[in-house]
Amino acid sequence: MSDPTRFDLDDRQRAMLAEMGVRVWWPQAAAAPEPLPQAAALVAPAAPVLALAASAELPVAAPHAAPPSVSPPASRPAPVAPLQTTVAVTAKPLADGVDRMDWTTLQDTAAACQACDLCGHRKKSVFGVGDVQADWMVIGEAPGEDEDAQGEPFVGPSGQLLDNMLKAVGLNRKAQGEGGVYITNTLKCRPPGNRNPTAEELATCAPYLMRQVSLVQPKVILAMGRFAVQSVLQTTEPIGKLRGQLHSYQGVPVVVTYHPSYLLRSPADKAKAWADLVLALKTVQG
Repeated sequence: MSDPTRFDLDDRQRAMLAEMGVRVWWPQAAAAPEPLPQAAALVAPAAPVLALAASAELPVAAPHAAPPSVSPPASRPAPVAPLQTTVAVTAKPLADGVDRMDWTTLQDTAAACQACDLCGHRKKSVFGVGDVQADWMVIGEAPGEDEDAQGEPFVGPSGQLLDNMLKAVGLNRKAQGEGGVYITNTLKCRPPGNRNPTAEELATCAPYLMRQVSLVQPKVILAMGRFAVQSVLQTTEPIGKLRGQLHSYQGVPVVVTYHPSYLLRSPADKAKAWADLVLALKTVQG
């Protein structure tokens, strides 16, 4: 059995890591690692030893809770509503049969969707790009200004960083077959002013994402960013507490990591993102 804590890099991957701003050094001799426990939730394999300045991880803040209501002493407190709630449609209902649509119908339906107020602000819907039969599926958050203008997820500086991250593990958004990857967002329309998406908006768009996952049938999902994690895993736990283990969405293993835009602001955490990529790679390799 090969060492699951070691990932050998070739010259190309080292160059890609350098573009991510991650420096790598190798110990002269390493003690044999202890075998990994056989558990349902796997601990992320250690990335190659990364010489980076230590920095405090910035936890993702959970949404503000509503102020408690005053009730008589004998009454019980009202239960907290879950993240995914029934959405009160303010425009037109979501199209019927989303869970049975083929790729063309699904994309056309998303482009014409008016099931929430975001439709009135978009320039283009941002559906997804890449290999629709890829082993890897990357799920981001909501489209930004560049994505809204071009109709493609992860463009601009954050898209360039994502491309370098994917190249470091042998992937390319333009590749088909081996090395291919499918990239999408939780929301297909940009929130005005790049504000955070609401729970209702995430829930409204969720059927499109669910169908995309069903059609791709990836071997691993890389959930990048707070709102991707909320939509996929239905939790408001900070990313720092969810990293380093495998989760599940529709039976597909999910690896949680930081969004490239966050990594551009906090480059020291690129080392953690690299460890997440290694975990995803090991998952695909079985």
